[in-house]
Amino acid sequence: MSLLAGYLFIFCARVSDVTLATIRMLMVVQGRKIQAAIIGFFEVSIYVTALSKVVSSLDNIGNLLAYALGFACGNYIGITIENRIALGNLAAQVVLKADNNEELIESLRESGFGVTVLQGHGREGTREILNLTINRKDLDKLKSIVYDYDEEAFITTNSVNPISGGYFSTIKKK
Repeated sequence: MSLLAGYLFIFCARVSDVTLATIRMLMVVQGRKIQAAIIGFFEVSIYVTALSKVVSSLDNIGNLLAYALGFACGNYIGITIENRIALGNLAAQVVLKADNNEELIESLRESGFGVTVLQGHGREGTREILNLTINRKDLDKLKSIVYDYDEEAFITTNSVNPISGGYFSTIKKK
């Protein structure tokens, strides 16, 4: 039974440290130094503990498998948590196929989004392009509103770090 407990310990430790590593990387990219440092402390402590257990008995294939499986699961869980946390900001660009978009633009503004409207000229003619800078957690709400008005809209996003100014609303989840 202690062999199984050892495998479980290695697996759980590896899931934990890789999950923390994923979240720490998000904090690093966003410039959240203190959070990244605190998470890094726990991540490395868990990592060294799990690694020492594996390295102390390299002839045990079960330890290696638990370590590798924990790494894989940690990546999956880390990305899942990161998507749920949805920290940061996005620059969203919405290219509309529909012609009369005043109702959509007004609906977006009433929902708390700051919208800048530009004219674009492409192969299929003139299109309205909406530029928005949004909180990442509000992306699903933006997509829902846009696709209710124009199912053929083309939406792209990029991660951004706003410097100053602009309009950011705190959209409350219902």
